[in-house]
Amino acid sequence: MKNKKVLRITFIVLALLLTILVVSPFVMLEMSIGIDNPGQGSVQLREGISSHYPKARDWADSLQNAHILKDTFIYNEKGLRMHAFYAAAPTPTNKTAIIVHGYTDNATGMMRLGYMYQKQLGYNILLPDLHYSGLSEGDAFQMGWFDRKDVIQWMKVANAIYGGNTQMVVHGISMGAATTMMVSGEPQPEYVKCFIEDCGYTSVWDEFSHVFKRDYKLPAFPLLHLSSQLCKWMYGWSFQEASSVNQVKKCTLPMFFIHGDKDDYVPTWMVYELYEAKPEPKECWIVPEAAHDDSYRMYKETYTEKVKQFTDKYIQ
Repeated sequence: MKNKKVLRITFIVLALLLTILVVSPFVMLEMSIGIDNPGQGSVQLREGISSHYPKARDWADSLQNAHILKDTFIYNEKGLRMHAFYAAAPTPTNKTAIIVHGYTDNATGMMRLGYMYQKQLGYNILLPDLHYSGLSEGDAFQMGWFDRKDVIQWMKVANAIYGGNTQMVVHGISMGAATTMMVSGEPQPEYVKCFIEDCGYTSVWDEFSHVFKRDYKLPAFPLLHLSSQLCKWMYGWSFQEASSVNQVKKCTLPMFFIHGDKDDYVPTWMVYELYEAKPEPKECWIVPEAAHDDSYRMYKETYTEKVKQFTDKYIQ
C-alpha cells in the first residue's frame, strides 16, 4: 500500500513537471514576442511622439498639414502588408535616412529622429513599421531577425522614391538597432554608406536571458532553450541564430555604436562585445548617465552633432 502511494505521488509530480515543461515555453514565448503591443494599429501622429520632443511634434504636424509626410505600403516575402512613413528633405538631396523603431514602438515614435534627420540635417527620411507594429501586419515581434529582410526591402523602396541615386544611412534604436546590425551583415547595395545603432542587443538569446533573469528570476535552462525551439517551429528562427554579433562581424561598412552607461534593459556590456566584433571602420559613444533609449532625450544637441560628424564622413 505504501509503495502504491509513493508511485502515485511520483506519477503526479512527474506529470506536473511535464506539464510545466510543455506549457511554460508557450507562456514565455507569448511574454516575449507575442505580448499586446501598444504600438500596433493606427496612432495619432502628434500623440505618438513623446512630449519630451515638442519641436518634433510641431514639425510632424507641419509636414502632415503640408502633405509632405506620406504613407507607403509593400508586401513582404511572407505576404504581409507592411507600412512606412516617408518625407523628402526641405531641399532636394540624395542624402537619405532609414530610421528603425524599437520593441513595442512604431514609426510614429521615431519621428523624433525623423525631425533630426529631415529638419536639422537635411535628409530624405523613411520610417518603417516593423512586424506587428504600427500599421504593419503580423502577430508577433520578430526581434530584428526577419525584420532585417523587410528593412532591406524598404531601403530599395526609399532609393527608388528619392531618385535611384541615394546615399543612405540606416539608424535604429533598441530592437531597431539590433535590426540595423542584422541588416548590416547582409550584402549591401552601393547606395548604403553607413549604419548607426543605438542601444541594440548582442543577440535575442542574450537579451531574453537577461530580461528573464532580471524581471522573473528565471535561469536560461531549460525554459529559454525550449522557448527558442518553439520559436523556431512557429516562426522559423531561434533566439540563438538571431545574433547581432554574428552579423556585425560580416559588416565592412562604417558603423557608429551609441549606448547609455546606465542601461539595464539592454545592458551596457553588450555594446563592448558588439564593437569588438565589428571590423573597422567604427566609432563608439558611451553616453554618461543615460538609461535605455535615453541618449537622444538627454543630449539632443550633442547627439545630433555626433550623428552629423559621423555621417558627413561617408555621405556628401
